[in-house]
Amino acid sequence: MTDVDRDISFLIPGAPVDLTNCEREPIHIPGSVQPRGVMIAVSDPDWIVQQVSANLADLTGVPWQRAIGRPLAEVLGVAAAGAVVRSASAFGDLRERNPVEITLDVDGDPVPVDALLHRALIEPGHPVADGHGEPVADASTVPPQSSLVVELEPARGPRPFSFPNTYQAVRSTIGDLNRASSLQELYDITAEAVRRLTGFDRVMVYRYDADYNGEVVAEAKQEDLNSFLGLHYPASDIPAQARALYEKNWIRLISDVDYTPVPLHPVDHPVSGRPLDLTYSALRSVSPIHVEYLHNMGVRASMSISLLREDKLWGLIACHHYSGPHAPPYATRAAAEFLGSTLSVRLIDRASDDEHARALESRSTLAWLTAAALDEDRPLTDTLLGTPNLLGLLPADGVVVHLQGHRGALGAALPPGLTERITDWAARRSEDVVASDALPVAEPELGVPVEPACGVLVLPLPEGQFVLWFRGEAVRHVDWGGDPSNKAIAEQEGDDVRLSPRKSFERWRETVRGRSEPWTASDVEAATELRVHLLEALYARSRSIVRAAETLQRSLLSDPPEPPHLEVAVRYVPAAREAQVGGDWYDVFEQPDGSTMLIIGDVVGHDTEAAATMGQLRGLLRGIAFDNAAGPAEVLTRLDTAIEGLHLTTMATVLVGRLEQSPADCDAGIMRLRWASAGHLPPLVAAPDGTQRLLEANRPGLLLGVDAALPRTEQETVIEDGSTLLLYTDGLVERRDQVFDDGVEELAEALADLRRLPVGPLCDRLLERLLPDGAEDDVALVAVRIRPQEC
Repeated sequence: MTDVDRDISFLIPGAPVDLTNCEREPIHIPGSVQPRGVMIAVSDPDWIVQQVSANLADLTGVPWQRAIGRPLAEVLGVAAAGAVVRSASAFGDLRERNPVEITLDVDGDPVPVDALLHRALIEPGHPVADGHGEPVADASTVPPQSSLVVELEPARGPRPFSFPNTYQAVRSTIGDLNRASSLQELYDITAEAVRRLTGFDRVMVYRYDADYNGEVVAEAKQEDLNSFLGLHYPASDIPAQARALYEKNWIRLISDVDYTPVPLHPVDHPVSGRPLDLTYSALRSVSPIHVEYLHNMGVRASMSISLLREDKLWGLIACHHYSGPHAPPYATRAAAEFLGSTLSVRLIDRASDDEHARALESRSTLAWLTAAALDEDRPLTDTLLGTPNLLGLLPADGVVVHLQGHRGALGAALPPGLTERITDWAARRSEDVVASDALPVAEPELGVPVEPACGVLVLPLPEGQFVLWFRGEAVRHVDWGGDPSNKAIAEQEGDDVRLSPRKSFERWRETVRGRSEPWTASDVEAATELRVHLLEALYARSRSIVRAAETLQRSLLSDPPEPPHLEVAVRYVPAAREAQVGGDWYDVFEQPDGSTMLIIGDVVGHDTEAAATMGQLRGLLRGIAFDNAAGPAEVLTRLDTAIEGLHLTTMATVLVGRLEQSPADCDAGIMRLRWASAGHLPPLVAAPDGTQRLLEANRPGLLLGVDAALPRTEQETVIEDGSTLLLYTDGLVERRDQVFDDGVEELAEALADLRRLPVGPLCDRLLERLLPDGAEDDVALVAVRIRPQEC
């Protein structure tokens, strides 16, 4: 490390010396490397040496002073340099092709070496110099450039396996991970496999919580070592900037904690005038504070492998060796990194499956409660506390409901007067959802006992109405590896103050009291959506049931989004009958990847029951389709499965479409529509020149709710810019005096005639032209115009 890293010059003047100082340590630019290998930075693409580590001669026989400013071939030899240059000149990520296996000629002896390559971006910071330090350009006129960083590690002994065969080395473990039935089994398999592969004395799977405190959730170790399983470690043990490096460089090895750092020469890169960024370096020297931390644990060598979820660090595979230095070769490390990546993918898959199942269950309960709320003959309170009920929506020890003068409760009971104190406090906060998992601590003036209302979630509603869930205290015992509150890490050395990590790692038990189980983001989301439906139900119940159902349906058929490349309009026209509701619906929403989902459907029936069923289907379908890479056919298949699994007795037609565009499609002025139909009418497309197409499926699909076992098919078509896509229900084209084919032909002609209108007026004119006397049946419309855009 540089002298900057050995003192506390990165501290804020006058600030106390504690663990927060570590978070300001510039660990990505240490100016030195570990001595197990050699680092060379060369200009790209002329391959002139710009920086080298001081131990260059130990591996190549060439003193570092003679290497600066010379071609790479004069330092490594023509053959070895040629192999490096060929790999560096190929397309793609250099790190995916590591290592480059080369052989150096040192005094006539062949030395096998693994060359690890990556590029570092260099921002000119002062007049750019040549290899001899002479200025050749003004930095302000020089664009950013890159240096090729070449790290050389001796490949001592027989290679355990070549890098291309990494998968073979872990093949059986991958199979075990695929068959794992629980998260704990995934953790245990990975820990044991990494230890068997790398030979470390101890391998741990280390998982972070929301505050980046870590917990050892799996361990494989020598029998004579004490166990760390279940121990927690504070977030300060791994500062934020170290976690940021773990997200970029997924593996880090310290082969000997007693190493002496090898400086780079020159200290600053000749182009940037600043230390070389070693974020992606395998040899990067580590913080002396971390080295001392490892010494305090009795560790002689360590390795860590990042575990990521959506590019964010959620944990580590931490490897410790106690008997001496330990340096697994690069191919072994790569295989271990591959196992870490595989574990990350499996964890994401399992978490996504669990979240999907929870979301389906929650949405089903919510949809049922929403639909049941339409029954005016039953008080809302009885509906919410029946079967299913609010404790099925949000797990809690109890729930109290006060709506329209009716009060009811389920589960544990609250002391007299406590309900009013809590709900009055929540109402004063003027928030839609008020939640706390430590109410006695957060609001001591309320006098709330930890049992049974340590945690509360409240929906304040108009006129003093409310829904209140509550949870009792959840006493937890947390075993820490040392006292996490001990943050004093400054030591006096003569006249100097030196940072020093903590030394105690004895098991230290903390009892956490005064908190309930926390309310999760999904809990708050479900409560928020319930509040919307309750407000709609309360408003609707002040009028007739017909008016109530109509309001609910219109609240579900919300205005669509309008991305820059699309012009979207939607319409819903109820049939001319007393109950202005039915089972027709539409939905339009954007996916996180930029595609747009288009949905239109029609539940069998024309009454409030059909509207309630429509609400269930719409909620389930949106939950299944959103943030899901599955195609429309798979979405319908999953919806069929959900209908069968949740025992919903319904039948409906529905069409699911997905509008998407690749960069190549954008250049070509087109979009792609993928769609699947469950017995619904085919979409219509009108091109800018007026030609029309009816997008009929190769095989008509069965209605939803008929047979979940039958597979769904998917279609794809190209739609050019300026075209108009129309989705509709049968009320627009079928009447007592007109058959379907004639109605579709009339609709296609009208769409072509009106294609130049904006899509909103176009929908209105279509309805006027095709239904001059009003609708005999419900009608839903979705019209989409493809706008040309700059790519």
